[in-house]
Amino acid sequence: MSASPAPAPAPAARPADTAPPVVTGIGVIAPNGLGTEPYWAATLRGESGIARVTRFDPSGYACTLAGEVKNFVPQDHLPGRLLPQTDHMTRLALVAADEALADAGADPKQMPEYAAGVVTAASAGGFEFGQRELEALWSKGGSYVSAYQSFAWFYPVNSGQVSIRHGMRGPGGALVAEQAGGLDAVAKARRHVRTGTPLMLTGGVDGALCPWGWLCASRSGRLSPRTDPRRAYLPFTADATGYVPGEGGALLVLEDPRAAADRGAREYGRIAGYAATFDPRPGSDREPGLRRAIHLALADARLSPDAVDVVFADAMGVPELDAAEAAALTAVFGPYGVPVTAPKTMTGRLLAGGAPLDVATALLSLRDQVIPPTAHVDGTAAALDLVTGSAREAELGCALVLARGYGGFNSALVVRRPE
Repeated sequence: MSASPAPAPAPAARPADTAPPVVTGIGVIAPNGLGTEPYWAATLRGESGIARVTRFDPSGYACTLAGEVKNFVPQDHLPGRLLPQTDHMTRLALVAADEALADAGADPKQMPEYAAGVVTAASAGGFEFGQRELEALWSKGGSYVSAYQSFAWFYPVNSGQVSIRHGMRGPGGALVAEQAGGLDAVAKARRHVRTGTPLMLTGGVDGALCPWGWLCASRSGRLSPRTDPRRAYLPFTADATGYVPGEGGALLVLEDPRAAADRGAREYGRIAGYAATFDPRPGSDREPGLRRAIHLALADARLSPDAVDVVFADAMGVPELDAAEAAALTAVFGPYGVPVTAPKTMTGRLLAGGAPLDVATALLSLRDQVIPPTAHVDGTAAALDLVTGSAREAELGCALVLARGYGGFNSALVVRRPE
């Protein structure tokens, strides 16, 4: 690379037996593909899942576009007893979990009782379920509100339902940091594997495509008002007007590398480094939060910036936030110093599901040695080597995934090819 890498903090001491956990299973549910391989094929083709909202009439809102998961029939994937007690978001998560575990060839019910756990991220909870029950309360009375409302709306509901369905009684939890929370969940699962849990299911599947959730998202002022799906979400360009929201995400199976090798599991890659920061107070002299997160994640992975072969950007689509991310990348890697991509331009920003989907995409990129494109973007206003137009073949050994959450959260995750 042409960049002169910025110095990274010295790595902290690490015990010799804490090898990076390996990813052995991926489950994806996205607006442009139901399942990992359909999603990956569509992404490499530059095929977008963004269109006008169909779940409700968006005419009265500033934003009318979304990345909706299409052709999803819950009855085709889940038992009928689960349908009355689950929000649409949780149904998507259950299907992604089924795929990830099947892909890994793992059955937690056949493992020791506390050998498998679940950590997911959420940002909105089951808003669609909650809105329906609140409408029943207001129009009919309390006796018409479902008892499942007590948990179906709650942030940890995906972790709970997945753990019950698959008998995963090990460590569990949920993290809430909007988009950045998806990486935080993967990092927490990594810690559990390093401290003795053989298998963790982690990531995020999120979404709130209902009037209640839509209003909350609209109040941020960051949603694109454009009605043309090809011109609405254009990160790092002079035409950027905001982002398009969406639903879906990815769940990953993380395992201890020795345990995975002992059972002959296929390895997609390793979670090599992670860091999270919070943006400093405006006007302070502290280093920007995202840049610090990148430095610290690389230090955790024991890598220098020139080891990174591709960056999966957060790509907010808001001009001042894009400029801040571009500044962080050029400060670490130099101008045009590393290929950068944002395949979320084909799905929209999936709240807490977006960053895990980027991790899954990065792992597939490492597997197939190809960088997916940033769809709909022809050029960039920043000094970035943004991959546009079509997929780019490249020699890839290491990827950096970035995510930011509303309110100042920053997270960075480093993934590496199998050793």
